[in-house]
Amino acid sequence: MEESTRAEAARRCPDAEDLALLEQWNALQSGFRRLTEQMLADVDDKVGIAPSSFQVLWFLLTSPSQSAPMNRLAATLGFTTAGTTKVADRLSEAGLLERRPSPTDRRVVFAALTEQGVEVAMKAALSLAASLRERVVAPLGEEQFAALAEKFGSLDPEGRSGCC
Repeated sequence: MEESTRAEAARRCPDAEDLALLEQWNALQSGFRRLTEQMLADVDDKVGIAPSSFQVLWFLLTSPSQSAPMNRLAATLGFTTAGTTKVADRLSEAGLLERRPSPTDRRVVFAALTEQGVEVAMKAALSLAASLRERVVAPLGEEQFAALAEKFGSLDPEGRSGCC
């Protein structure tokens, strides 16, 4: 291979160190995605709540007053406006969520958990906790899981916690 071709290839390809780093990242993010899908499927199997519905229920359960503006719900969960409306419609039809007008801005609509929504969200959250214990905490151990969660939490620029 001639020198200029080698130099050109080096500019287009990561070196061994960068390639190893990128492969580690890929293993981490793809493994986390698959694990998340499996655990949300566990919740769906046990409680009958689809992953997108569970995400909305959990977000609202952990929000102040167990409600949030629809646009914040969409932005936080990464859903489109139409996708958020569709999930909210399904949850509303199931009696788990209600829409409320904002008392201060009539352009804003809040999604709020109903009493039944709180019960279902708690049941789904406990199901997810059981799945976490089985699929993550048991293989890693409580201390390693706690350390991993703390380290990842420190990387989140919008870190948020709390419940109910």
